[in-house]
Amino acid sequence: MTKKTTIENSGFFAGLPSSQIDELAAIAIEKTYQRGETIFFEGDISVGFYMVAEGRVKIFKISPSGKEHILHIFGAGEPFGEVPVFHGKPFPATAEALQNSRTLFFPRKEFVALVERNPAIALNMLAVLSMRLRRFATQIENLSLKEVPARLASYLLYLSEEQGSEESVTLDISKGQLASLLGTIPETLSRIFSRMSTEGLIAVEGRQIHLLDLEGLMDKD
Repeated sequence: MTKKTTIENSGFFAGLPSSQIDELAAIAIEKTYQRGETIFFEGDISVGFYMVAEGRVKIFKISPSGKEHILHIFGAGEPFGEVPVFHGKPFPATAEALQNSRTLFFPRKEFVALVERNPAIALNMLAVLSMRLRRFATQIENLSLKEVPARLASYLLYLSEEQGSEESVTLDISKGQLASLLGTIPETLSRIFSRMSTEGLIAVEGRQIHLLDLEGLMDKD
């Protein structure tokens, strides 16, 4: 997939005229990362932001005790590390490739100059960032106010909507990574999967989760 095609298919830049897509492609730099390779560390100075072209990237923080907590997982077409571009502060979290990944890197100086010439780009970004803020607020609410079974139910319902299926969903991350995303440990998550299976809410086949009782999951959410 070319740089232009990747940018065109991204919701971040959806609807922009071809000439502006060409300008974005002209400043974008392809960078590849192996699975487990760090893209940037928390505290690094932001000199630009990234977009996933192929693969998956996780954004996470490490607690003082050394525990990893995943904040976001991004796939093809999704930008990451973009907020520090505008305020010039360091990256607030670490980014790592979950699998072999190809990214597009947009240098801060060139991108800001492009936005100044084409304000429509900023409007697209605001829409995507607003949606992301809502998702993050929901995640904080879940971690703060809900017990782990409710967090898992909420996540499965989210996947059902995202993947467009009320019958089954596919986990696109490992259960260990899912545990981190939900603010728990793998052992606890495994027990909750087993309990939900016993209750007839779901059936688990590897990463395939069959949703047997959507109303029951909604009651837990």
